[in-house]
Amino acid sequence: MPKRRPVTPLRLLRTPPWAEQEPSWRGASPALIRAATERAAARPSGGWVVLAASREVKPGKAFGRIVAGRELVAWRDGAGTLHVGPGACPHLGAALCDAPVHDGRLVCRWHGLALGAEGRPGWSPLPAYDDGVLAWVRLDELLAPGESPTTAPVLGPRPPAEGSFSAVATVIGRCEPEDVVANRLDPWHGAWFHPYSFASLTVLDAPAPGVSEAEDRFLVEVSFRVAGRIGVPVHAAFSCPEPRTVTMEIVDGEGTGSVVETHATPLGPGPDGAPRTAVIEAVVAYSDRTGFGQVAKVGGALRPLVRATAARLWKDDIAYAERRYTVRTR
Repeated sequence: MPKRRPVTPLRLLRTPPWAEQEPSWRGASPALIRAATERAAARPSGGWVVLAASREVKPGKAFGRIVAGRELVAWRDGAGTLHVGPGACPHLGAALCDAPVHDGRLVCRWHGLALGAEGRPGWSPLPAYDDGVLAWVRLDELLAPGESPTTAPVLGPRPPAEGSFSAVATVIGRCEPEDVVANRLDPWHGAWFHPYSFASLTVLDAPAPGVSEAEDRFLVEVSFRVAGRIGVPVHAAFSCPEPRTVTMEIVDGEGTGSVVETHATPLGPGPDGAPRTAVIEAVVAYSDRTGFGQVAKVGGALRPLVRATAARLWKDDIAYAERRYTVRTR
């Protein structure tokens, strides 16, 4: 007979006090983490990078962000299709990030020049892609030597869109994308650095040198802490579908198929000349339990809570990434 699933996924956690848990530094080999980060950096991206959450680019309103030192603007036409172009008006350089959208075209607030998906001399839209959760833009200067651009970004595993719930949080740090990726490819720090969120974290398998791409992942057993000593135990896998993305997928346990995607978007230098990176993290949750579909109906109220939880984690993790940047560039 198939194993009956428990009525509730919640479990009473039997974990030692923080200082008495098993140290994880022996497993967190700097060489192993560095090798995993380098393998991720060598994967093709097709030139694509996450610009923002899909929901941030609203109908009738422009959205602006500097990516890789380039000022960009995103907007939607009347059909809701995403478009991205240079963020400065070709007439006299006005910022387009606050331009109204009329009839599917940006209208410059300085002199009323209308700019659409067809472009005009001196102003050409860039390839854009909306995967339903995130808005992407292709910048060919981000292609590695010898790499060819692609028509769509490289996406990792995701649960079915039907019946899933998504929320996206953004945090900006003084570091480079590789520092963010290295943070996520160090699962050993979870229960030590984030005891308020993770308990009983054990790395079951870590990729060895020369591992195949299909096996290039970290498999962990972890309990997500819900409140106090109450948590949800799962098995999760960390992998990199492309250079600036780390995906954590629940592969066994409650919410199997759910993912947390961490995308590291290079912004460019800050006022101090040091690089800035936007961590754009998408939570895509799924469950086949009866009643989970009701989550979508209260998504508007739930998303701020999910974003706040992610922001709390990244308050610590961005400090980790920033410290790593400081140490390796000192």
